[in-house]
Amino acid sequence: MGKDMNTKKKTYPVLNMSCASCASSAQSTLEHEPGIVSAAVNYANGLALIEYNPGLTNPQKLKEALQAAGYDLAIDESEEAQDELEKLHKKHLKDIKKRTAGALILSVPLVIIGMAFMNMPYANYIMWALASPIVLVFGKQFFVKAWKQASHGSANMDTLVALSTGVAYLFSVFNTLFPEFWHSRGLHAHVYFEASGVVIAFILLGRMLEERAKGNTSSAIKKLMGLQPKTVLLVHGEGETTEVPISAVKKGDILMVRPGEKIAVDGTVYQGSSFVDESMLSGEAMAVAKTKGDKVFAGTVNQKGSFRFMANKVGSETLLAQIIKLVQDAQGSRAPVQKLVDKIAGIFVPVVMGIALLSLIVWSLVGGQEGFTHGLMAMVTVLVIACPCALGLATPTAIMAGIGKGAENGILIKDAESLEKAKKVNAIVLDKTGTLTEGRPAVTAVLWTEENPAHTAALVSIEKQSEHPLAEAVVSYFDQTHLLPVDEFESLTGFGLKAKVDKRVYYIGNAHLLKANNIAIPPPVEQAAAGWLEQANTVIYFAGQQEVLAAIAIADKLKAGSAAAVKDLQKEGIEVHMLTGDNAATARAIARQAGISHYKAEVLPADKGAFVQQLQQQGKTVAMVGDGINDSNALALADVSIAMGRGSDIAMDVAKMTLISSDLSKIPQAIRLSRYTVATIRQNLFWAFIYNIIGIPLAAGMLYPLNGFLLNPMIAGAAMALSSVSVVSNSLRLKSKTI
Repeated sequence: MGKDMNTKKKTYPVLNMSCASCASSAQSTLEHEPGIVSAAVNYANGLALIEYNPGLTNPQKLKEALQAAGYDLAIDESEEAQDELEKLHKKHLKDIKKRTAGALILSVPLVIIGMAFMNMPYANYIMWALASPIVLVFGKQFFVKAWKQASHGSANMDTLVALSTGVAYLFSVFNTLFPEFWHSRGLHAHVYFEASGVVIAFILLGRMLEERAKGNTSSAIKKLMGLQPKTVLLVHGEGETTEVPISAVKKGDILMVRPGEKIAVDGTVYQGSSFVDESMLSGEAMAVAKTKGDKVFAGTVNQKGSFRFMANKVGSETLLAQIIKLVQDAQGSRAPVQKLVDKIAGIFVPVVMGIALLSLIVWSLVGGQEGFTHGLMAMVTVLVIACPCALGLATPTAIMAGIGKGAENGILIKDAESLEKAKKVNAIVLDKTGTLTEGRPAVTAVLWTEENPAHTAALVSIEKQSEHPLAEAVVSYFDQTHLLPVDEFESLTGFGLKAKVDKRVYYIGNAHLLKANNIAIPPPVEQAAAGWLEQANTVIYFAGQQEVLAAIAIADKLKAGSAAAVKDLQKEGIEVHMLTGDNAATARAIARQAGISHYKAEVLPADKGAFVQQLQQQGKTVAMVGDGINDSNALALADVSIAMGRGSDIAMDVAKMTLISSDLSKIPQAIRLSRYTVATIRQNLFWAFIYNIIGIPLAAGMLYPLNGFLLNPMIAGAAMALSSVSVVSNSLRLKSKTI
């Protein structure tokens, strides 16, 4: 199959899937194509991860194979095609909302007449008029897709919906037009329009809830791509600049970046200097100084200075592009645990159809004079009572209730899979910056040797002139409104600042700056600074021309509830790990403060994903908690992914859970909520199955030989509705739970 040859791995959206069994069908179609090494179709996000031998097949052939099976493959990877796909998804969601609303509106009077006003004049014709748009217009997709499945020799949930509602509808039309057929045989001509209408309305509601839950999967990749600017400033040999599309950039081109602009491609600073915010990739809060020869990366943001750089990596070679690819592959891969509905979809439908047909045959053979009549009613009753309405609502209603309960407690949850797995989590990986810590540098301590308002005003006035992020922390801390004029301001690269205020010279910077200017650090200050450094603080000194006036400790502080949250997780038997791109000393200090014994420093974005996979290979169920783009690959690979609500949009889109308040204490709550919600889903599925296990034999007439009991299709329709009500009611119990 080309496993040892040059194979290609691609992720493409699969279109026209309507239920969990569709993913299995589409995957099977792809796997049987020549040249396919592996194929994984994920129904949750509608993506297919395909590895193939380009010498034996190509995307166009795969597209044609899926089209023949009733699906489609979006192989156009242009930006315009991606936008069109997004529009198509929005249009589909809007369409299903309209059809659901229409079906529900018409179902209300249909049920009222069917249950309470059956004897009113022309009741059957009124119900026929109400049911026809639901079945033939709003439910048309079920019949179209069932026919496509049948033409390929397969069946899915659409088949059962189409059969049950179609037979109930046609049976009712026949009874409305030809009631004497039953009257002449001593039987009443029942109609089941309300059963056919309500079934379609409920199934449409379930599909709409499912579509809404899946709606944001493509936006994460779209936002990642949006980090790259559309155009760049290309510098010509004579120094002039021209705005060109990013696609026109080649390796070796010189590009200009102005303050506040995003860097377009990976490169090396050629001329000028600035501070670049790399938190979107590295996750670290402090902007990084960039001078000639330093590397810059696509998607990062230039701050106050402007500079020129040489393009080294363009297009798919950039670090941002590689992260996008990692996230796409992780999102497109098939879930490790198949949902129950996936397994039953291929068995339940043909079994029910077989039982319905068998009921007709058996009744016709052994039922005597009225055998065919009873057999026809039994067949319709089996199809009506077995319609997977309760089964279809079991998961979405519990999820909606669970999501509502989570939202009340500041926890946003996206899908059933993460809820199912959260209760199994036994290892959790925490990003440091913005997750355990505040995510921004702040002054933690100040020690004055000679404090007076004039010195404070001078310190803040000088720092106000600086572009350095540490200077912003100082300005923010002192909140000084009275600023003084600053003269002869000078930025000393690698050391700090020098300036004059009121004709007096001041220095702000590191110990090297003081040493270079022969300014001694008093022992008490030196001792305090040593302690701060051990606690992962950055220490800056404020000095006059001959003496140190103050020492200031600046750090990204641990969040107030982080240590308590870690302790709670450890009490639950969960192994806590911390990963950071920061240096070993800082990592060690933060881990000690948080009570974490397992930590790794200087970790690259790709390494985070590899670490998650390493834990999974040890048999652990892993939760990843992060807030930056650098965490997005690890979040996508983790069994349960949790984003901090004040982090990047990308992290929140990729993650299956988001903590709105960025409070780590919400994680144990999320795990408890998971337990309650999964228990509710299982209860719902249990009752849905029990209902079918008991109802189908009764509908087929199993008790008739014993006591003459034959289930009326009308009662079957009511029982079907009751099963749905019981499932929804059970789900609503989640709202009263305390997490």
